Amino acid sequence: MIPHDKQQEIRSRLRTAEQEHDVRVLLAVESGSRAWGFASPNSDYDGRFIYVNRPDWYLSVSLEEQRDVIEYPIVDDMDVNGWDLRKALRLFWKSNPGFVEWIQSPLVYESAGSFHARARELLPRVYSVERGVHHYRSMAKTNYRGYLQAEMVPLKKYFYVLRPLLSVRWLLETGRPAPIEFARLLPTVDKEPGLLDAIAELLERKSRSPEMGLSPQVAPIQRFIEQELARQASLQVDRAQRDAVAPLLSQVFRDVLHETWG
Repeated sequence: MIPHDKQQEIRSRLRTAEQEHDVRVLLAVESGSRAWGFASPNSDYDGRFIYVNRPDWYLSVSLEEQRDVIEYPIVDDMDVNGWDLRKALRLFWKSNPGFVEWIQSPLVYESAGSFHARARELLPRVYSVERGVHHYRSMAKTNYRGYLQAEMVPLKKYFYVLRPLLSVRWLLETGRPAPIEFARLLPTVDKEPGLLDAIAELLERKSRSPEMGLSPQVAPIQRFIEQELARQASLQVDRAQRDAVAPLLSQVFRDVLHETWG
């Protein structure tokens, strides 16, 4: 749960963004470790939002050169930035992991109009399991190689390897986009001896420790990660045929413009 004062501050910054850029916010959520469910006491608040410009903004020969993100510097542990609607839908079309996680976030600051519901409704038709597996497998491999091969490791990095590995398991078992919450992914490893207990202990430590620092490897987690990385490296993922979704996303774009600005 996000403290009330932090929610109010993020909403205040959203109103500032609307005024400064003459846009309307369609969806604002929390992303990152707080939404994933393994935040530390000093974790930043990662506010992410989708906004829509006025219709005339899109009717320009220089549209591709116009800035389609709104970014602010991190102030008072708050990192708040957003994407324009057209950019967001184009990335959705490509199963962008950031956008897919934003629309599934359990921590929603605000939602206006029909955009959020329609994006979630389209998710199963738009999402590519193949691209999702590639993304999460690459993320797990990169974090493992960067942080978890020494005798002393930064314990919090275990979560940045476990979450993508479990997301791949979810994708292959269900054929559906993986949920953003780490806890919902844990049933994919409920048959791994000792692993869930080790993860639960590490989650508890992270929830109460501002800095976990370097510690010896956690044997059950380390063993699972190395075995799972090797197993997933040999997996072949079928390239499923997806519906022609571009017209559906274009209709959402047109409808939201009309709904927002009249």
